[in-house]
Amino acid sequence: MFYNHGSIKIGLDIRYNRPFIYKNCSKRLLMTFIEFKKQLLDAEISLPKFSKLIKVSEKNIQAYKKKGEVPNTIATIVTCFAAMHESGLDYRTVINDLGLEAKVKKGAGFAKKTKSDSVINK
Repeated sequence: MFYNHGSIKIGLDIRYNRPFIYKNCSKRLLMTFIEFKKQLLDAEISLPKFSKLIKVSEKNIQAYKKKGEVPNTIATIVTCFAAMHESGLDYRTVINDLGLEAKVKKGAGFAKKTKSDSVINK
């Protein structure tokens, strides 16, 4: 059963009794931000802890709320976390063992001044 709205198709996945959305009639399945939040609940992790665990800024993840959908990589990660949690696996330990590092912005904003900079400028 499909609901057509322009270039968007909405249907019901009978296997999981969950809605799915095809955008631009492509085969790409989108996860809405609401579905993302439900998956976080299933994984029993808060959004701040999720962002800290995968080393992505919470601000970046919150920005997906405005867009209404989350990227495939974030959708895949949260779905795996929920499935692992449901199976009794500790995904937190697995991810922590990866030793992920947060990316640092380069060249954006103002550089922090050091003491040597302030002595030179005087």
